[in-house]
Amino acid sequence: MSNPALCRACFTSFSAPATGAPCPACASRDTIVHAELRDLTLAHMDCDAFYAAVEKRDNPALRDVALIVGGGQRGVVTTACYIARLSGVHSAMPMFKARRLCPQAVVLKPRMRRYKEVSLAIRELMLSVTPQIEPISVDEAFLDLAGTERLHGEPPAAVLAKLAARVEKEIGITVSIGLSHNKFLAKLASDYDKPRGFFVIGKAETQPFLAPQPVKKLWGVGKAFEAKLARDGITHVGQIQNMEEEQLIASYGSMGRHIWRLANGLDSRPVKTERRAKSISSERTFATDISDYETLSDLLWTLSEEIARQLSSKQFSARTVQLKLKTPAFKLITRSTTPGPNIQSPTAIFNAADALLQREANGQPYRLLGVGVSNLGETAQDDTGIDLFAASGDTRQDQPAVDAKTQKIEGVMAGIRGRYGQSSIETGRGLRARQKGVNRRQSLSQTQKPDAPDETGL
Repeated sequence: MSNPALCRACFTSFSAPATGAPCPACASRDTIVHAELRDLTLAHMDCDAFYAAVEKRDNPALRDVALIVGGGQRGVVTTACYIARLSGVHSAMPMFKARRLCPQAVVLKPRMRRYKEVSLAIRELMLSVTPQIEPISVDEAFLDLAGTERLHGEPPAAVLAKLAARVEKEIGITVSIGLSHNKFLAKLASDYDKPRGFFVIGKAETQPFLAPQPVKKLWGVGKAFEAKLARDGITHVGQIQNMEEEQLIASYGSMGRHIWRLANGLDSRPVKTERRAKSISSERTFATDISDYETLSDLLWTLSEEIARQLSSKQFSARTVQLKLKTPAFKLITRSTTPGPNIQSPTAIFNAADALLQREANGQPYRLLGVGVSNLGETAQDDTGIDLFAASGDTRQDQPAVDAKTQKIEGVMAGIRGRYGQSSIETGRGLRARQKGVNRRQSLSQTQKPDAPDETGL
């Protein structure tokens, strides 16, 4: 029995019994064969080892070497190329462990500005095939090509294959594509055949394909929930498929409904072209563990300044402030507070976070300190970027008080920095902190919900 097929080398469409069948036009065996190949329209495109790929593209001498992008000796792996992965290195692994597994690897610090430039170039290529794009990070996005066949004169699968080839030729990195009938399955498919993959999950095979998968493959199932399911004897998706939805809801609440739907391949979320960050965070990993409260507090101030600058530049204010700490044993401690609306100034962020820090700084050493804000909303600003609500002197009881003098000083400093650069003026606390010489890592992310990925925009 023959099915629709596509050659990824010359893009010829033909019919074939199975993937790997030679193309009748060019004899390539780099072919895709699937019964629903011409019908599916929703895709997920993911760049392969993106940061490492950009570094290798920019420096051809790195092409055939193991490459790790990440922090210093006490940091973590951000990205590992596929050569390094053969030694067991993976993202989020402590750097000291990665160096031990792959001592010959070249280690580079991330160049986020460069990665963003490349990301935007890839997005332009995506927009040439469909306006329906939903970026979910700097290196991946969903694409909905429904209704584009008449425009392109060929089915979405062929358009996507050509798009992947253009990215490889014009941008210089490879991508993997997952094609299916909803977002969950498209994302799952893009991870299935890396690197330079093109994997298809059709409607007819959805449940059989999902059944043997471990429950951690279901979107939103983290380590804690996976362990909880395992304690109840549930380790594979097929077990969930054989259970009643009401039974899962009774045991796990809304997550029960969520995992039942995904286990049965149900995901009605559309591709959304408008995305907005729901949280902003900044964190630092220390060269040596720090237990002294005063030192931690000084460092917390610089993080609060960084968050305030991002809030101001995006014309956002926040309601919730979160503190993040990590012990030398990699135990993660998070604490949050919701003091009130319209938090934007560095002092307001610091006051809320420092109150949390005081409760945890009891002599325990920490290797990492972070602060974040969430529950973001738009705020009115003048042309200097100053938060007009905060500058009005409003000090509601549910908002950390920032006195008028502090507001005026912060406004003047913001104006100077806006004109002469961030390093043009410094507070004494900030100067002390910057002299600590710690490693820095920033992230801009969206609050992750059980039925949605972490989304920041490609």
